[in-house]
Amino acid sequence: MGINERRLRQQDEIRQQIIAASWQIISTEGWQAFSIRRIADAIEYSVPVIYKHFENKEAIQEYFIKEGFANLTTDMRNAKEKAGSPEGCIQEMAFAYWRFAASNTAYYRIMFSLGIPHCETVNSVVEMKQMSTLMYEAIEKLAKTYEHQDIYLKLKTFWSMLHGFISIELLSNSVIPAEPTPMFVDAMDSFKFTLINKK
Repeated sequence: MGINERRLRQQDEIRQQIIAASWQIISTEGWQAFSIRRIADAIEYSVPVIYKHFENKEAIQEYFIKEGFANLTTDMRNAKEKAGSPEGCIQEMAFAYWRFAASNTAYYRIMFSLGIPHCETVNSVVEMKQMSTLMYEAIEKLAKTYEHQDIYLKLKTFWSMLHGFISIELLSNSVIPAEPTPMFVDAMDSFKFTLINKK
């Protein structure tokens, strides 16, 4: 292995150490306990070494946000592919969203630390855009009978419902139930009914 290859591998190893140490702090103590100094101490490197890999702690947060949305999108896409109908697709994607939040709560908190992203943010971050597009297409397919429905409005409604129920659980309980609550299921049924029957 040449010097350059060895150096690149070493840099990649340091980056992975930074990510692992960051996640350890964030997942056990929360975002408020996170700092560049703490990462440097954890991996036993100087602060400038951390800054060679990430511009600031917000850049590390962005890394986890992108990774979280990529993973959530994968779960929702798998749910969509397993669904047997447009109506079932909406339900399975909603349930996949819930289960992701339940099993990846620390990730979810970071991903939505500022609430649901604005349209500009969604469009500028590939991972967010992919998830948004996935939901849009599922809603459009179920609502296609009625040409005058505002699909973007329905998308915002759908995402707001998903996030709203998760937020209630995060505020009310220390752990999100593994499976969707009856209220969540009822809300999804109502949403589907509106899409199917609105003229």
